[in-house]
Amino acid sequence: MLLLLGVLLVSIVGLIPAQSHAALGIELLVVSLAIGGVIAALPAIHETDEPKPRIWLWSRWAVRLVGTVPLVVGGASVLASSGGGLYWVAAGIAFAIVGAISNAWVLLVEILR
Repeated sequence: MLLLLGVLLVSIVGLIPAQSHAALGIELLVVSLAIGGVIAALPAIHETDEPKPRIWLWSRWAVRLVGTVPLVVGGASVLASSGGGLYWVAAGIAFAIVGAISNAWVLLVEILR
């Protein structure tokens, strides 16, 4: 849910009319760092009796990083007026949506009842 919330907030910030690249960059950085910080603070593995494979931990972190890091890079790039700017933001939005869909798939299909 946080990945989708990040996409929504970044999209809203990007739709504000007549703002400078510096204002947009700062807003993108604030939103993406806030969402990234909350996502990073979430526990990766819940305490259970059975140990989880290490690949499971890495895949969870990969989904988190791929959905948030491009947004941070895009915000910094827009602020600096170089380095790709909104292309990074678009990639971050796409990866965050894919990550949220993969999380939903695991929740709906792969978890044994």
